[in-house]
Amino acid sequence: MSEENREQVRTPVQENKGEESPLHTVGFDARFPQQNQTKHCWQAYVDYHKCINIKGEDFAPCKVFWRTYNSLCPVDWIEKWDEQREKGIFAGNVSSEETV
Repeated sequence: MSEENREQVRTPVQENKGEESPLHTVGFDARFPQQNQTKHCWQAYVDYHKCINIKGEDFAPCKVFWRTYNSLCPVDWIEKWDEQREKGIFAGNVSSEETV
């Protein structure tokens, strides 16, 4: 590639200089040290819905769980779990009441 062409090729990072990149990787969670992130996906989904049921959708810390499960979980799983929650047959506990 010539020097002239290199100057014309811009990466998304260069174009967004000074702006926050829309691409992020989920941070490490010691509870899920293996490469398989299925449990991390599930737990983030459950934690998000539990969080918004307790604190409301505008509570900023809940959005961390949302970003996590949206980057780890396949869309098909999320859609299936959303349907199950609507029908009241979801396997996870996302209620705002604490169960012992």
